[in-house]
Amino acid sequence: MQENTVTEMTVGMPRLNEPAPAFEAKTTHGVKKLSDYKGKWLVLFSHPADFTPVCTTEFMAFAKYHEEFQAAGAELLGLSIDSYFSHIAWVRNIKENFGVEINFPIIEDLSMTVAKAYGMIHPGAADTSAVRATFIIDPEGILRAMVYYPMTNGRSIPEFLRIIKALQASDEHKIATPEGWQPGDKVIVPPPQDATAAEARMNEGYECTDWYFCKKEI
Repeated sequence: MQENTVTEMTVGMPRLNEPAPAFEAKTTHGVKKLSDYKGKWLVLFSHPADFTPVCTTEFMAFAKYHEEFQAAGAELLGLSIDSYFSHIAWVRNIKENFGVEINFPIIEDLSMTVAKAYGMIHPGAADTSAVRATFIIDPEGILRAMVYYPMTNGRSIPEFLRIIKALQASDEHKIATPEGWQPGDKVIVPPPQDATAAEARMNEGYECTDWYFCKKEI
């Protein structure tokens, strides 16, 4: 697995299709490193703070879909700029008040080392809290997708499960997926790269609207 080195001074935005910044951090499940997840997909996501209502709804949703993420070969890893003592207390509070168990680890990032490396700190949103950032990292440690949400609005957790399945389909079958694609839907055949291929495309057995827009089943 390729890894970039994270230091406390690392600040910036990670880039798609490049190695995700490496990290080693204390979590509610002990020390975790990016390399621990080699061979699996990883959903690394930040939240502004423990004991906040929007974050609580998101964590319960991640917990609800945890087994489905695992079935897709993916693990979950949360993060906020709180101590792991705060994380533990919050997890216990969620179980007590909502009956939901949070079984995935949460990174303690008091130094903001990981948050800065992943571009989670947006001064325009908050000076000392991580925004709602989500990163999809593949089994080779490559950053494949990322999304940032504002402090005020919760994420849709099923979308992250969907994009992992879509990325897996693209990797396996060398195809693209249309808007809202779900497993079992038709996929998009990559468009021809030259005039000769474009001429031939309409007779290759695909479901084509035009030479550049063809679908097939997988």
